[in-house]
Amino acid sequence: MCGGPPANGVPLRLAPCISAADDPQSTPTSSCCSDVHTIGQSPSCLCAVMLSGTARAAGIKPEVAITIPKRCNMADRPVGYKCGEYTLP
Repeated sequence: MCGGPPANGVPLRLAPCISAADDPQSTPTSSCCSDVHTIGQSPSCLCAVMLSGTARAAGIKPEVAITIPKRCNMADRPVGYKCGEYTLP
């Protein structure tokens, strides 16, 4: 799905995004944005990661996590991509 590790293993790469995934008003760190940009090259992978059991177990709120690409000012983010019950802004 994500071109390598299973989707439940990839969220560990998003560790720098924990605070950004918890607070929708926070500014993601540059390392978070870099990782999200890399994973975000595949919208389906980005969704799988943000909605994974591993992410939820880490306390990541999917409804906040899906706003990280926008907060990172990703020009090529998948706007309007349906991510489970959520839509990427």
